[in-house]
Amino acid sequence: MINIPRKELNDGSHIPIIGLGLAQIPATEVSDLVYTALKKGYRQFDSAAIYKNERGVCEGIAKWIKEDPGNNKRSDVWYTTKIFETEHGYEKTKNAIRVCLENAKTIGYIDMILVHSARSNWERRHGTWIALQEAVESGFVKTIGVSNYALKHVQELLEYKDLKIKPAVDQVELHPWLMREELVTYLQKNKIAPEAYSPLTRGMWLDDPTLVRIARKHNKSPAQILINWSLSKGFICLPRTSKPKRLDSNLEVFDFQLDREDLDLIEKRGEAHPTKKDSTDYPLDSEKTEEQLKREQESLKQNQ
Repeated sequence: MINIPRKELNDGSHIPIIGLGLAQIPATEVSDLVYTALKKGYRQFDSAAIYKNERGVCEGIAKWIKEDPGNNKRSDVWYTTKIFETEHGYEKTKNAIRVCLENAKTIGYIDMILVHSARSNWERRHGTWIALQEAVESGFVKTIGVSNYALKHVQELLEYKDLKIKPAVDQVELHPWLMREELVTYLQKNKIAPEAYSPLTRGMWLDDPTLVRIARKHNKSPAQILINWSLSKGFICLPRTSKPKRLDSNLEVFDFQLDREDLDLIEKRGEAHPTKKDSTDYPLDSEKTEEQLKREQESLKQNQ
């Protein structure tokens, strides 16, 4: 079993640098997948309210702990969930947090809650962040952060006059075809950890000739090269799979290192090729209708 290293966040907590992304994993399957992943060494699991599988994720964790409570500790596992933009605003977010905690009651607390996107407006985003700060003060949520926040959204948040807790992470799509260099530099300068979702490009570039050549050089798969690339950049990496047979290979990435030549060949610096509509591309002060939000919610279910 591989022991996954951890990264210290700006609040002093330590998150495993590889986690399992759980978007689009059906609630009927996710518990067994999480339990199997824990047996193989995974210790970070990334869910969201919109995924409709939070309860199953936590049940899989609880099953693993109950199996051997002397060795399988709750404190060894990192569980993340997210608040969707339809729940932005102070009161809505407080209620959404209560639901998230109810779904996590089998494991006692939530390690991290993220704002799933910036797609509302200043007032609602601000209210959401205040509610999340209060959740941390309650003790039942340990760490908070954001997801799909562009540079302008992060800057806005850091300028809140009543900011008490900085976001610990910004979870965005990151890979060699979408490096977001300006955002990443800003995040790291401000001690906010970049967290990469879709690090495997949803399979879109796994057959890229250059990537395949580098994979052969290291006797690895293209997917393993992309995970290693993400780690080499200092990112927290969230490869997603619904297939238990791929769980092992996604962790077999610590026994080699990409060299400067590899990076120069694989990285598409200055380019931007998201694998779906870029969720960070949202104006600061826009407000969408409930119907628009519902359509985007369905789109996100299908794409993230």
